[in-house]
Amino acid sequence: MGAIIAKNIVKRKPGFLYYVDGKGNVCEAKMARGGKKKKKK
Repeated sequence: MGAIIAKNIVKRKPGFLYYVDGKGNVCEAKMARGGKKKKKK
């Protein structure tokens, strides 16, 4: 399991997934669902 080493370093955008790659870089990838809020029925 990973550990949190720093917070609020990257400005996050809705609909994107952020991860650390093998070289230690922070990467951004578009999520399949788009990260939009669900409407109430």
